[in-house]
Amino acid sequence: MLTERIISPEPAPDDMEDLTLRPSRLDAFIGQGQIKETLKVAIEAAKKRHEPLDHLLFSGPPGLGKTTLAHIIAHEMGSEIRTTTGPVLEKPRDIAALLTALKPGDILFIDEIHRMNPVVEEMLYPAMEDFFIDVMIGEGPSARTIKLNLEHFTLVGATTKQGLLGSPFRDRFGILSRLDLYSKAELKRIVTRSASILKIQTTDDGAEEIAQRSRGTPRIANRLLRRVRDYAMVKSDGTITRENAGQALSMLRIDELGLDELDRRILSVITDDFGGGPVGVKTIAISVGEEVRTVEDVYEPYLIQIGFIKRTPQGREVTPAAKKHLTNPQKTLV
Repeated sequence: MLTERIISPEPAPDDMEDLTLRPSRLDAFIGQGQIKETLKVAIEAAKKRHEPLDHLLFSGPPGLGKTTLAHIIAHEMGSEIRTTTGPVLEKPRDIAALLTALKPGDILFIDEIHRMNPVVEEMLYPAMEDFFIDVMIGEGPSARTIKLNLEHFTLVGATTKQGLLGSPFRDRFGILSRLDLYSKAELKRIVTRSASILKIQTTDDGAEEIAQRSRGTPRIANRLLRRVRDYAMVKSDGTITRENAGQALSMLRIDELGLDELDRRILSVITDDFGGGPVGVKTIAISVGEEVRTVEDVYEPYLIQIGFIKRTPQGREVTPAAKKHLTNPQKTLV
């Protein structure tokens, strides 16, 4: 399963502990500086006007903090938050039940909003703009439509694929923000903060080693921190250092750039089997035993972001940097 992959940015069952690591205020949220400044101004202005916040849409790869920011907004605004996901909103009555239960100023957070039924999406148009919905009562010739007024609320949407949202829907969000991958310095601060909350002893270079292999993603950094903690408890005195962090992550086959066996296998297929490319993604998927969608949505994005793979009209190609990484033995792997 995808969630069993240690460096997958998708949520995993053992990530429940991360709930205790989520900051509750913007000042405690590390990274995404431009977005934080935008939100601070918007929240302060909304409070001064005594009005709900504009609707917000967060986009970007999974694991970067979209859900955390939604909860922070609710906390900063002093509002209640109701959460759901796009795939479960299949029928108009599903969203109608949520909207009619909202109180003035409440936050409605919809994760994976791009996967929502188009019929439900269209029902949100008047709800977002004019705060009412039309509900069909009855069936057949006696059916009629009634207008239900809604309390003024804020819709916060999160998506990993903003391009799948239609323009009419996107245009109804007042604030659109894209979250980017974190720098190593920001991830180091996150690892240090999480270690403090979890009462894990870690040295400065130990936190840096974990940050370096976390693929720019806080969720992965916190997951690796817990794995390294276990290794340090068994193999040493429990304090995380650069040495035992490197040993733990190498044991998990995670190299110095955060690549695992499947990442390296994809690169090797393109490099060794197809002369560096171009090669179609379907062929790559068959060669590594994964689904095409999994390769496109899970493995490729990070390999593209670090400059190891190029997408061309003819197919995927590896870069010289990827070839160099494959040919140079990783000293931290055991």
